[in-house]
Amino acid sequence: NNKAIADLVDFTKTFLAKHTLLNVLTKYCAFTAEDLLLVMRPYQIAATERILSRIEIASNYKKTGTIEAGGYIWHTTGSGKTLTSFKTAQIASALPYIDKVLFVVDRKDLDYQTMKEYDRFQKGAANSNTSTRILQRQLEDSTSHIIITTIQKLDVFVSKNKGHEVFKKHVVIIFDECHRSQFGDMHSKIVKSFKNYHLFGFTGTPIFAANAGSGGNPLLRTTPKVFGDKLHTYTIVDAINDGNVLPFRIDYINTVKMKDGVTDKNVSAIDTEKALADAGRIREVVSYILDHFDQKTKRNSYYSLQGQRVAGFNSILAVSSIPVARKYYTELKKQLEERGRKLNIATIFSYSANEADPENVFPDEDFDTEGLDQTSREFLESAIADYNADFNVNYDTSSEKFQNYYKDLSLRMKKREVDLLIVVNMFLTGFDATTLNTLWVDKNLKQHGLIQAFSRTNRILNSVKTFGNIVCFRDLQEETDEAIALFGDKDAGSIVLLKHYDAYYYGYEENGKHQPGYAELIQEIGQRFPLGQAIIGEQNQKDFIRLFGAILRLKNILTAFDDFPGNEILSSREFQDYQSVYLDLYADWQPIKPGEKEKINEDIVFEIELIRQVEINIDYILLLVAKYHESNCEDKSILVSIDKAIGSSIQLRSKKELIQHFIETVNASTKVEEDWRRFVRDQKETDLEALISEENLKQEETRKFIENSFRDGTLKTTGTDIDKILPPASRFGGGGENRAVKKQSVIEKLMKFFEKYIGLG
Repeated sequence: NNKAIADLVDFTKTFLAKHTLLNVLTKYCAFTAEDLLLVMRPYQIAATERILSRIEIASNYKKTGTIEAGGYIWHTTGSGKTLTSFKTAQIASALPYIDKVLFVVDRKDLDYQTMKEYDRFQKGAANSNTSTRILQRQLEDSTSHIIITTIQKLDVFVSKNKGHEVFKKHVVIIFDECHRSQFGDMHSKIVKSFKNYHLFGFTGTPIFAANAGSGGNPLLRTTPKVFGDKLHTYTIVDAINDGNVLPFRIDYINTVKMKDGVTDKNVSAIDTEKALADAGRIREVVSYILDHFDQKTKRNSYYSLQGQRVAGFNSILAVSSIPVARKYYTELKKQLEERGRKLNIATIFSYSANEADPENVFPDEDFDTEGLDQTSREFLESAIADYNADFNVNYDTSSEKFQNYYKDLSLRMKKREVDLLIVVNMFLTGFDATTLNTLWVDKNLKQHGLIQAFSRTNRILNSVKTFGNIVCFRDLQEETDEAIALFGDKDAGSIVLLKHYDAYYYGYEENGKHQPGYAELIQEIGQRFPLGQAIIGEQNQKDFIRLFGAILRLKNILTAFDDFPGNEILSSREFQDYQSVYLDLYADWQPIKPGEKEKINEDIVFEIELIRQVEINIDYILLLVAKYHESNCEDKSILVSIDKAIGSSIQLRSKKELIQHFIETVNASTKVEEDWRRFVRDQKETDLEALISEENLKQEETRKFIENSFRDGTLKTTGTDIDKILPPASRFGGGGENRAVKKQSVIEKLMKFFEKYIGLG
């Protein structure tokens, strides 16, 4: 029931019981293709067990082929449904009486994504098919136990192969994201053909009577009618409380001004869409997006992504139709050129017969570009040509190349190489990118479609990303409140949505307790820890660390609000000084090395990721060095500024000696940047040669190891690579113990060298 067991005795009695622990170790872990051991979360295990139990009971009581043999799992978007479905499919396929497990998705893009996800957990565990012919071969092959297919391919197979042998087999059919795939004749056909089946659905947003459309088969309108009992629930509220997904922060930007106080809701939908697609309004919206792009996507914040230093996040702009997508793309390109700014903009859409149907929130979009009208297809062709030029690739709107364009775009979104993606319906469901933090919305969304679209932004990445940013250019407040109440509960709004600006700035009451705001914390730090005074005593140091950490967290949230600039209270110099003190304490409190006197620091948490995100870079320092030389080395206040800037930066502290040496030796008459590059190159070579010589390391292997470390952005001290650079064991005798000491000493020196030169090119 998603309730934490707070009593340690109760917890150990249940969790450490032999059968529970053995089940977790043998059944509910997945060793991924990246050599990560994933342990399923309690709600994932509970859901899997409920399905397995339903399969067993239905089989024993001869209920297969009926609605009582299945059920549905309601696990909110982003809570790890793919892992749950994978383990369910894997364990079910191993049951002696089950012949096949079919995992059914409803679009080609999800088929591709699910296959990639399944491959992460176990290479080749599932068979994916690219055509109905391959699907038929897999269904007839006794060694294919788990098959991933789209509902479209399965429908074609069923229609063409009436009376096929597989329909009598004992099969488990799992529908992914069943809120989309459960409707229509295809579903009915599949269920009528298979005789001996269990039918299960996974969804983050079930269809209830309240959000069911009026079209289609009235008997297949809600999730319970199609799949039967709800077997397990894990809502967005549970996920946010557990820290498994992020809450949302929503801005409503009014872009439609009506005469005589009439709101756009009182005007007919056709007139409204026409007004919303007006070129003047689109120009204003684009202007707002570009004015606030850096702020919303945190482009001044830095973090590490797959070994690379990356600035901020990326975003999606969801628009109402293909013609509007064209207008936005053109206007964005135009304004970027006017501003002399470079952002990687891309767009993707395909033909959809139901695009105008307001009830079918995200109609099935295949990779059908043939159905597009000539203007739309020509525009898409030119947008893909821009993309080709940006990334040196070669895609177009022909069937196969368009699918590959989708896959490439999907990958580049995840790597944060695309800054802004304009979509109509694609990418608003089933697409996961942890680097995506902002959704700009200029389309009507409601209920399950709204939650699905918003949930693209709330995947957890790091402490810099604290919420999913939603910027609405339409009044969707009522729809948002309704959707959250439907998929959380009536009180869910306070958990799912972030609070308003004043709450974080001035403080707020929660559960009878006052939560201090930014202004109060700044006042407290000024009174308790004035700048320039040493912080004496362990308890005072801990208090300062907690207090400044709380300020860093609040400031990180407040920077996304338009009201914050100009209300920071502390000057940037004062903030730097406090940050410097914080980093000094971090250096003192870092985990100790084996053999050193123990420090009691388990209760201290340093927000180093939040410090890293506002790093002062070397360009700023070089600018100050140039200024210092312009003053004929007389303006000593510049040296103070350099010193303070270095002190407040975790990245530059390790380079302090290098920078100071450079300032002393640089020639004022030449270009500082060129001098710096030459100086770093020479110094790096001198230091590396000295290190190799002092430690008697293998020359070629060490240089290769260092080169790879700078390329990957990390120094790998585990594995065999580090052993390859050490001198032969006989050189320092004394067996394994001495070798381990030598290895540790080499690692420490390499780490010091690496930190000194990382980020300097």
